[in-house]
Amino acid sequence: MKIEALLPLGKLDPGVRAAAMPLDIARVAADARLAEELGYDGVLTEETKEDPFIVLALAAQATSRVSLATAVAVAFPRSPAVTALSAWSLARLSKGRFTLGLGSQVKGHIERRYGMRWSPPGPWLRDYVGALRAIWASWQNGTKLDYHSEHYTLSLMVPLFAPAPLEHPDIRVELAAVNPYMCQVAGEVADGIRAHPVATPRYIAEVMLPAARKGMAKAGRDGIRFTMCVMPLVATAPDLAALAAAVEDVRARVAFYASTPTYLAAFETDGHGETAKQLQALSRAQRWEEMPALVSDEMLDTYAVSGTHDEIAGKLKARYGALATHLEFTMPLAAPADADTLRSLIAELRR
Repeated sequence: MKIEALLPLGKLDPGVRAAAMPLDIARVAADARLAEELGYDGVLTEETKEDPFIVLALAAQATSRVSLATAVAVAFPRSPAVTALSAWSLARLSKGRFTLGLGSQVKGHIERRYGMRWSPPGPWLRDYVGALRAIWASWQNGTKLDYHSEHYTLSLMVPLFAPAPLEHPDIRVELAAVNPYMCQVAGEVADGIRAHPVATPRYIAEVMLPAARKGMAKAGRDGIRFTMCVMPLVATAPDLAALAAAVEDVRARVAFYASTPTYLAAFETDGHGETAKQLQALSRAQRWEEMPALVSDEMLDTYAVSGTHDEIAGKLKARYGALATHLEFTMPLAAPADADTLRSLIAELRR
């Protein structure tokens, strides 16, 4: 199991909660170098307040060993040709260490934040990945660009806009997925799944992986190199007293995710569907402060892993060791000794 760091990875100022620590683009290079020094296998960035491709370009220049992945970049607002070029440039800069993680985003954001027309995301993302691979093939092999699908028709590529072939042309594509259909699409056309934090081991084993295998069978793929990348919700601290505050942060995160209708299936599978529906109602009423109280300790333990520094690596391995190829794990570095603690935890997780 490979261990990945979600940026930012740096010193946490006193009084700042881990969930509120923003990514400082001026510190990306230093954070990426630190991740490599600590023994991480990979560095991740998500698309929130900074462009993920710029963030990873900075990380690529500052490192030589760790893999680099968007976890995830939003696909649909970008033309496949635009994303293809960003990925190609990062693959060249990183000497083959880049993985393109893509997500669909929900309807409200696509329509009201990006100003685009909505379409069912599964078929759309299938066509999107097909378009990417057709563009990359034309650049690498000189084949004619001739891609036709419901969402994209691509037939023009001239030398001025065709970058040179890559020394490492195998750009892996991973899709953010929760529901079975998107997992099936990932199995059909992608190289792996970036699982949402609400995906419990039971949900991964009983819903996500079978759906992905169905997609692989449909496409005639063997799935030998298919990855399952998990980003569990984690609360950890040096001792029980400090752990209590971290647990409450994670409880609020579980409440937020449960209030999102798109993730209802994941909560129903583990017996928390009714609570999720109640949280949806509170969210619609904007009664945010009331939401964490609905997440019982039992529900919290289902969707999050909590423990002291002495416990957390063992708990994570017990929960995800048989399912995950990649696991995201970070903790705030609030004191000089925390770097040594994190280094030891990474080494234990990798064993």
